[in-house]
Amino acid sequence: MSALKEAGDPLPQAMLDDIRKTKLALKAPLETPIGQGFRSANVRLREEFKLYANVRPAISFLHSRRRYDKIDIVLIRENTEGLYVGVEHFIPIDDDPRAVAEASGIITRAGCRRIAKYTFDYAIKNGREKVTIVHKANILKKLTGLFLETAREVSEEYQGKLIIEDRIVDNTAMQLVINPSQFDMILTTNMFGDILSDEIAGLIGGLGLAPGGNIGKDAAIFEAVHGTAPDIAGKGIANPTALLLAAAMMLDHIEEKPLGDQLRKAIQLSLKKPETRTGDLGGSANTKEYTKTVINNLDH
Repeated sequence: MSALKEAGDPLPQAMLDDIRKTKLALKAPLETPIGQGFRSANVRLREEFKLYANVRPAISFLHSRRRYDKIDIVLIRENTEGLYVGVEHFIPIDDDPRAVAEASGIITRAGCRRIAKYTFDYAIKNGREKVTIVHKANILKKLTGLFLETAREVSEEYQGKLIIEDRIVDNTAMQLVINPSQFDMILTTNMFGDILSDEIAGLIGGLGLAPGGNIGKDAAIFEAVHGTAPDIAGKGIANPTALLLAAAMMLDHIEEKPLGDQLRKAIQLSLKKPETRTGDLGGSANTKEYTKTVINNLDH
């Protein structure tokens, strides 16, 4: 919001130019007005830099009093198409200018092919064994049917290298809660991925532990995927874990995975004890105390 006040745009041109130059960014949460106001800055960034792949890993770092403690799932969602393209309008009837709301989802074969290939290549590069293609092709036969059809076609190039299956989105949501260990990687469309990625974040302790990467051909932006929390700003109680994990993802992306692993290990050690965790995770540490613990654990 400060950028909007100072530059008249939540995404000032100077910032966009910097990202275009470095091809890399680490981003904190950006506020989006609900129902009115300016368009989502997150969506605009994805479109501006053609960040077609949204990568959302979910790893169990908390092991006390949790139903699941061995979750390691990577969800990859197509990031620029589907219902989030924002093609929508009202249809007036009689004296009601908003009598009907209509939205269009747009999925292209080229976009489906691109995200499928990225996902399967990611799986092989990172030692993954299985990819589950998630869709709603039983109802949205053309919109998500094209996604499923194209992903299956691309998967033929990976036969013998990966286990590739497909599931309907509602069944996937239920199975994630019943037995998340049956999933290794998930490939899905924009809106389904948005919803399911928050679900798997809930399984590991919440969005405070959930990083994300937005990957394109010429740029990559990493972020904490939780929303803004202006009500706790300056109080020293915020949990920086998601942003730290996003930084680790960024290190992986620039071929500095040993450093990324070092940071993740330090975070894991810091989350083991309640006295070094932040309050949202059942701990008693403030932001500075937790951060100091992470820094100290970098040497372990």
